Parts: sequence; C-alpha cells; structure tokens
Amino acid sequence: MKLSSLMTFNALVAAVFGFAFVLIPWQVVVLYGFEPNPQLNYVGRLFGVALVTFALLTWSARNSADSEARRAIILALLVGDALGFIVALAAQLGGLVNALGWSPGVSYLLLAIGFG
Repeated sequence: MKLSSLMTFNALVAAVFGFAFVLIPWQVVVLYGFEPNPQLNYVGRLFGVALVTFALLTWSARNSADSEARRAIILALLVGDALGFIVALAAQLGGLVNALGWSPGVSYLLLAIGFG
C-alpha cells in the first residue's frame, strides 16, 4: 500500500472515531461494554479531540514530499499505533471490553505494521 493511501485511511478512521467520541462519547463507550458516566464522557471527548487532531495531521501530510517532517510524523504514528495496539490487547485479554474491543486492537496493529 502506498504511504499516501495509508495516511488517508488513518485520517478517515481517526476522523470517524474522533468525531464520534467528541459528539456522542456515551454511545461509543456502551458499544465496548462500558457504563457511561460523566468522567468517562469527559475523557472520551478528550480522546476524540486527539483523534481529530491526528486525522487532520495525517490528511494534511498524506501527499507531502519525503522530508524530515514527514518522517517524524510517520515515526510518531508508528509509535502511537504500536502503543495503542499494546493497550488495546491488554484490555481485551484482561476482559475489560467485549468482543468489539478487538476492532481497535486490530486497527492499531495494521496501522503500526503499515507505518513500520
């Protein structure tokens, strides 16, 4: 897969989940088996803001020429996606989330492999 396509995919996934967490965090967390509460909604919204930020960053950089800045963005995405996979896997194996919890883990893993 071309790097521009991978960054476009990353931007779209991050935007969808980011806006969902910003706008309706209580409905998103219920999908994963959590009971919504004001604190979780707040943290979910902050997570959503970070995802929207990543979406804008990857969308803006998707067609940029090879440069030190682009390599820094790719490294940050690689490390972030690898850490996201580890956290998601630990939550899944620890029984913190329902079966839908595999979806972010798999997404993080595929993105980490792609950016690697």
